[in-house]
Amino acid sequence: MNLHQFRFVQEAVRRKLNLTETARALHTSQPGVSKAIIELEEELGVEIFARHGKRLKRVTEPGEHVLKSIELIMREVGNLRRIGEQFSKQDSGTLLIATTHTQARYVLPQPVARLREAFPKVNVSLHQGSPDQVARMLIDEVAEIGIATESLAQYEELVTLPCYEWQHMLVMPLDHPLAKQEHITLEDLALQPLITYHPSFTGRTKVDQAFAAKHLHPRIALEAIDSDVIKTYVRLGLGLGIVAEMALKDDGTNSDLVARPAGALFGVNVARVAFKRSAYLRNFVYKFAELLSDKLDRTAITQAMSGHHNDHER
Repeated sequence: MNLHQFRFVQEAVRRKLNLTETARALHTSQPGVSKAIIELEEELGVEIFARHGKRLKRVTEPGEHVLKSIELIMREVGNLRRIGEQFSKQDSGTLLIATTHTQARYVLPQPVARLREAFPKVNVSLHQGSPDQVARMLIDEVAEIGIATESLAQYEELVTLPCYEWQHMLVMPLDHPLAKQEHITLEDLALQPLITYHPSFTGRTKVDQAFAAKHLHPRIALEAIDSDVIKTYVRLGLGLGIVAEMALKDDGTNSDLVARPAGALFGVNVARVAFKRSAYLRNFVYKFAELLSDKLDRTAITQAMSGHHNDHER
């Protein structure tokens, strides 16, 4: 048995047992993939896949156990490569980050800049997506560290740690009817057209839960994944905006808007960092995590990765 066979089996499962797609992804031929899988099954003495003719139909029960072992082996192979990179190139390489637009636009610029100061030979590759896509990029080893508010803690393959807390903000034009109102309630907001995030982004779940708890049905006039887009449509008078507080930095660009804290209405959100469980992390990955938050340090991350830290369960 060999690593090529393991890769073919893993990729076949990823491609929903489509051997044509598997071969294309691995830049090889379909007969070659099929032959390698059959040879592995013959060597193991079990069928990994049930077949209908030449087509794979499902993973067998022994195949499920084989897949778990292959995943462990391939993970450790990846770790061996990273260990080699770590000790052959102590201060160089590429940091692969998966995150959402809000984090990339408002939170990461300073930590990335400070990392480059500390490790000038380290390049940064930033992959943006939804929180679920961030999780998948970590699991598939497209990224080494992920940052998002939603979803990350739901994946058993990931270790997550709290990074920082934040709240939503209400944003409106200076002449909006609620701009001078001292206390704004959920009932007040339910009467307004609202502009906020897509349901899978930036704490939108808590916004929906707050309204649902009071049996209110707000009118969401526009949804977006980009805080700047939300603010643009607020300026056009399409509605009252609900954005993350990170999107309202005091840089003079939001002086035409009234901003009100909404933590009392929607609760506090926790942005989290995530790593693939049992992954080998290079020195500059730890450094970047420390630059993200004073809650994170190498000891806390190492303990969480080894299963001896409680914070990642919160």
